[in-house]
Amino acid sequence: MRRKQVLVVGGGSAGWTAAAYLNAALNPGNQKLVDVSLIESPDVPRIGVGEATVPNINRTLATIGINELEFMKATDATFKASIRFVNWLDNKNKFYHHPFSRFGGGPNDNSGRRWLMSDRSVPFMNTISAQPVLCEMGLAPKVLEDTNLGIPVGYAFHMNALKYADYLRDFSTARGVTHYLENVVDVRITETGSITEIVTEGGKNLNADLFIDCTGFASLLIEKKLGVDWIDFSEWLLCDRAVVMPVPYETYYSGAIRPHTMATALSAGWVWDIPLQNRRGIGYVHSSAFISENDAERELHAYEGPHAKNLDTRLVKFKVGMRERAWFKNCIAIGLSGGFLEPLESTGLYLNELAAELLVEHFPYGDDMEPLAFRFNRLIQNRYYEILDFINMHYCLTNRTDTDFWREVGQPGRVNTRLQSKLDYWKIKPPSISDFIDPFFPGQPESPSAFGDASSDQRTPVDTGRLWNHHSYEAILYGMDFLRDECDEWFGKNRPRPAVHKRVLDTVNTAGDKLPPHDIWLKRMVGMQDYPKS
Repeated sequence: MRRKQVLVVGGGSAGWTAAAYLNAALNPGNQKLVDVSLIESPDVPRIGVGEATVPNINRTLATIGINELEFMKATDATFKASIRFVNWLDNKNKFYHHPFSRFGGGPNDNSGRRWLMSDRSVPFMNTISAQPVLCEMGLAPKVLEDTNLGIPVGYAFHMNALKYADYLRDFSTARGVTHYLENVVDVRITETGSITEIVTEGGKNLNADLFIDCTGFASLLIEKKLGVDWIDFSEWLLCDRAVVMPVPYETYYSGAIRPHTMATALSAGWVWDIPLQNRRGIGYVHSSAFISENDAERELHAYEGPHAKNLDTRLVKFKVGMRERAWFKNCIAIGLSGGFLEPLESTGLYLNELAAELLVEHFPYGDDMEPLAFRFNRLIQNRYYEILDFINMHYCLTNRTDTDFWREVGQPGRVNTRLQSKLDYWKIKPPSISDFIDPFFPGQPESPSAFGDASSDQRTPVDTGRLWNHHSYEAILYGMDFLRDECDEWFGKNRPRPAVHKRVLDTVNTAGDKLPPHDIWLKRMVGMQDYPKS
């Protein structure tokens, strides 16, 4: 069998994730079935702001063959066990957690219903997960010794995205990936529309069977050459800018490193606050329709405090949406060229990983790509719409009316119809596993795609609950006071305190004794520098 040739066009975290993953997964052991190459421009700067991940990254690193500790050392990585949402419900410093580990969740799970019948004096996720408490205690999700804690404490990572891309580059080129550092000057296609070769500024003609477009929003192959359209999500996700500012620990260090991401709502969006080993990365995700760049920068500085006065910021522009088809002909878009759904819930790097996983599963060893493209596109489309619904839900449930932005995101027209059908249904029963077995809800309209060929699916997208299960939906719903007034009417106002899962109590007691503070773990295990407290 002739070796298949794959050419990744574009570097960054998307390109190098694709190259490293495909090279490892398609060439197991000592077999060499696929040749993977990557070309990136020496002149195009990388965005480098996707610094938070979801737990799927553990599987990605394992598939590529990367050691966790070596990865953490190379990328200034820290642990991420949850996201802490502040001021999303109102502007009174209330917060809730969306953690990665929880107990229960089987077919007879009634934890949400039981909590709704309680007085809500304990946050819902605190009744089924130990992680909100462990995060507030500032504990790492792992012990110092190389032993199993014996309890599930899931985690992902915060990391320097630029260093991550460089680490993947060095790791994969040492294992057979060919690297070209040149500008692309032409993309040649056949009469039937398939790409045949990439022409470089240095005069190289690079041929391949499969071309991976990782050229970011420029979308050099999938859009500019092949003309695949973009589906716009800005009707439901209003944010389109981020003012980004690194805060070095030499400038300000609180004396501890949070084991979770902070997502704090401001006047026209929200701020991510991500701790690394040598700095924090903060960024104000906002809508340019509701705040100017200068005002957004001032608000970000006010969030950080007086020590941020002389820190530099930069503006990152983005668009929210996805490709009609991520796979068209022999081209597959991965990363920003394929889609983006704003930084909330940290799905940017995850979608790179997902596309690489699905491509391995649907890899075209033969010549017939259309059936594989059909399934790949369907699965990618479903996941994008799942993420759209989930992020849209964070905004539309707000009680905030203090600014034009928050009044607007709560308007009925800013809730997509698929999400609205879920919310209407969940007013009758809490979310459960069966909601994602046949994910079609009463009132959800059929909305077939506007395009149709052998590589596209005419059915409406559905939420299969593959990234977030019903507990994740409940974390957001109940963190945002969903059904508070209705429960007062149904069950009365004098209700019992919530019952906390016994395993949560046991885990907090056990982990509280065994887990070290996050910064202590980082210093002992990956050599984080010791910074004086500001």
